[in-house]
Amino acid sequence: MDAIKKKMQAMKVEKDNACDRCDVCEEASKVAKVRAEKAEDEVAELVAKARQLETELDLTAERFAIVSLQLEEKEKSLLAAEAEMNALNRRVQGLEEDLEKT
Repeated sequence: MDAIKKKMQAMKVEKDNACDRCDVCEEASKVAKVRAEKAEDEVAELVAKARQLETELDLTAERFAIVSLQLEEKEKSLLAAEAEMNALNRRVQGLEEDLEKT
């Protein structure tokens, strides 16, 4: 009878220890789930920010392309204006030379 009582007592202690370990594991699981949720939220936030940055990059690249084309047009206009100014200066010099000859 004593052996059965000792065995039952040992089994009760073993059960209590198992329950304690189970409680510890459940608490660790809860903590891990909370950390995982926070990490998932952070990942979602970073993904949204990355999408926003990609959109801004696309818009900036489009604006850059437009401004580059406008700059090229302005440079062409400037070169044409400078060429016309040089031609007019040569014409003025020629007219001044003709005027001095007469």
